[in-house]
Amino acid sequence: MSNHDRNKKALLELLKRPVDSHCADCRAPDPEWASYKLGVFVCLNCSGIHRSLYSRVKSIKLDYWEDELVELMKSNGNASARALYEKAVPVYYYRPQENDCAVLRDQWIRAKYERMEFTGETKYPPISYTTGFYEGLLWKKGKENSQFLKRKFVLSEREFTLTYYNKEDESKGPKAVISIKDLNTTFQPEKIGHPHGLQITYQDDNHTRNLYVYHESPEEIVTWFNAIRAARYAYLKTAYPTGSDEELVPKITRNYLKEGYMEKTGPLQKESFKKRWFILDSQNRKLLYFKGQLDAEELGVIFIGTENKGYSVKECVPKHARGNKWKCGVSVETPQRQFLFMCEQEREQREWLDALRQVLSRPMAPQDYTIEANIKYKR
Repeated sequence: MSNHDRNKKALLELLKRPVDSHCADCRAPDPEWASYKLGVFVCLNCSGIHRSLYSRVKSIKLDYWEDELVELMKSNGNASARALYEKAVPVYYYRPQENDCAVLRDQWIRAKYERMEFTGETKYPPISYTTGFYEGLLWKKGKENSQFLKRKFVLSEREFTLTYYNKEDESKGPKAVISIKDLNTTFQPEKIGHPHGLQITYQDDNHTRNLYVYHESPEEIVTWFNAIRAARYAYLKTAYPTGSDEELVPKITRNYLKEGYMEKTGPLQKESFKKRWFILDSQNRKLLYFKGQLDAEELGVIFIGTENKGYSVKECVPKHARGNKWKCGVSVETPQRQFLFMCEQEREQREWLDALRQVLSRPMAPQDYTIEANIKYKR
C-alpha cells in the first residue's frame, strides 16, 4: 500500500468517529474536506469559506496528505476545536445548518475562527449582540413600492421593542414601535433579491406585517439577526420563567415550513381563481396568504388545527370554480369553511399536502387555542 493510500485510509477511519462524521461548522453529514490548520473536518460548502480565511484546506479523498498532517488531524478533530472555538457560544446565537443561507454559514465560521467570539475571553468593547441594545441603518423596502431606502432601527432588550424611523431625523418620532413578543425574523435572500436579505414579521392589531431589510455588510446583518434573537430570548425567559433552554430556543426565531404561489378562489368556490403567495408558519399553525411575495400585510390567514377539531387537508379537483390556470388542487377544511387552492405542478401539490399534514398531525398546545380564537377569516 502506498503512503498516499495509507494516509487516506487513516483519514477515512477518523471520519468514523461520531463527532467527525459531520461538518464541524454546519453539521452536514460525511464531510470530505479538512482544514489542517485548525484540525477540523468540513463539508465542501464550508471548505470554501475556510479557504477564503487563508485556512489550509485539503480534500480527504483527492489531495495528497503528508504523514505529519495526518497526525495533526488525529490529535485534533472537531471535538477539540469546538472545546476551544465554541466554548462560550450564547444560547440564543444561531448555529447554522447545512441548508441555511450562505451569509449565516460564512459569518458563523468567521465569528468562530477569525474573530474568536466564543472562546470565553472578555472582550472590550463587548460584542454588539450581547449588549441588549443595538441601533443602526438598514435598507428597508417601501410598503407600496419596491424601492429600498435607508432607515434607522433601534433594538431595546429592556423595552422588548424594535423601533424604526422613516427619516434619519428622529424629531418626528418613530414610524413604528414593534413589540418583540410576536416578532419573527428569517433570512430570505432569494425572495428579497439580496444575499443579506432579512424578513422581519410581527403582529399589529391582529394583522401580520412584514418588513424586508438588508445591509451591505454580512457581519452587520448577522449581528442584527442575533441581536434580535438575544432580545427574543430575554423576552421568552420573562414570559416563561420555568421554561428550559431546550424548550425556549426553538421559539426564538424560525424558518417557515413552506412558501410559494398557489391560486385561490373565494368561499363559494365559484369566484375566479387568483394567484397568491402563501406562507405556512408551522409554529403558530397559520397559513397566511399575500397578493405578492414581498407584500407588507397579509390578505388573510387560515388556522390549521387537528383532525379531531374538524380540520383536514386533501387532494382535490374543483367542480364549479373558474379562471384557474393550474390544475393540481389542495383542499383545506376548517370548522368554518372549505378553502380551495390550485398548484402549478404535482410536485408543489405534494409538498403543500405534506407540509400541511405535518402541522395537522401535531397536537394543539394551549396557546394554539388563543391563536385560533383570534383569527377572522377573509375572502
